[in-house]
Amino acid sequence: MKFISIILFGLIFSNVSAQESVFGIWKAIDDKDGEPSSYIEIYKKEGRAYGKITKLFDQTDDILCEKCPGDKKNTPVLGLEMLWDMKQKGKEWNGGRILDPEDGNTYKCVIGLNKDGTLKVRGYIGIRALGRTQTWHRVS
Repeated sequence: MKFISIILFGLIFSNVSAQESVFGIWKAIDDKDGEPSSYIEIYKKEGRAYGKITKLFDQTDDILCEKCPGDKKNTPVLGLEMLWDMKQKGKEWNGGRILDPEDGNTYKCVIGLNKDGTLKVRGYIGIRALGRTQTWHRVS
């Protein structure tokens, strides 16, 4: 009986831990019109958080990032690494960058979980007050 209790506790704890992590697949909601824009997979690489676009809404999958800078220019938006080099600091991840594929602009970024389990994503220029925030929802 103890063995079963330990297994159940482990399963419950691992599920709670997964829900408290920024890692996973998120549905990005556009802060301008409130509509879903894409799915973003946030993953860990070398101790830092990165994110790539895994699904697009209301666009074809072969759309290119025409306004993106550097080596991302004219690459497919689907699969695009648009969040990179985020370092954990307490409950937030920051210090990295986020790319808006619509206008090709790159911003400083901070992400963190809200109490309701959604993800707050803020892109900004210079100081956090000069930016915009999106709320992303975890995809089961």
